[in-house]
Amino acid sequence: MAATPVEVCVKAAAGAPDILGDCPFSQRVLLTLEEKKVPHEKKLINVENKPDWFLTISPEGKVPVFKCDDDKWVPDSDVITQIIEEKYPNPSFVTPQEFSSVGSKIFPSFVKFLKSKDPNDGSEQALLDELRALDEHLKAHGPYVNGENISAVDLSLAPKLFHLEIVLDHFKGWKIPENLTYVHAYMKLLFNRESFIKTKPAKEHVIAGWAPKVNA
Repeated sequence: MAATPVEVCVKAAAGAPDILGDCPFSQRVLLTLEEKKVPHEKKLINVENKPDWFLTISPEGKVPVFKCDDDKWVPDSDVITQIIEEKYPNPSFVTPQEFSSVGSKIFPSFVKFLKSKDPNDGSEQALLDELRALDEHLKAHGPYVNGENISAVDLSLAPKLFHLEIVLDHFKGWKIPENLTYVHAYMKLLFNRESFIKTKPAKEHVIAGWAPKVNA
């Protein structure tokens, strides 16, 4: 186990630079580190006013970025979680290939529906179809995507489902249908994990983070 904590830059809350912000990709990395019990140091980045040192290590200005052994900073939560998995293989969060894309279209479908101004454009139905597919999968394989144990795909989905639930309710008065019981049970299971409670953003910061995108 690394004695010195690994360093990771994540989003600070809008208007509260000392508080963890609402980036689901940043939370995914933090969840992975927490679940693997890897000591880490969070650097909170005010994305509205990015410090120069941060733009030096992340020229595109994107969070999260993760510091590797060779002092190189790596962006992209997919790449970062892969590096963490390789460096800290226990417990293993490798998702079997056939399950690795389960739920992968939920987030883009949610964003499309959230921004939609036309109730007849099919975006709500597309999101429902994706959630229903996840429900069917969990019914057959649950309680997590890969059965009894949490894996990388769950740690990616958890923050996105958290955002979806808060944001669609707030901006559209829309809730995940009650009859998707496996999805509801899954979300409860994820959101009650100690790692999730420690890394989740406050509800008001999630709403504040999405407001400009909704009103764009």
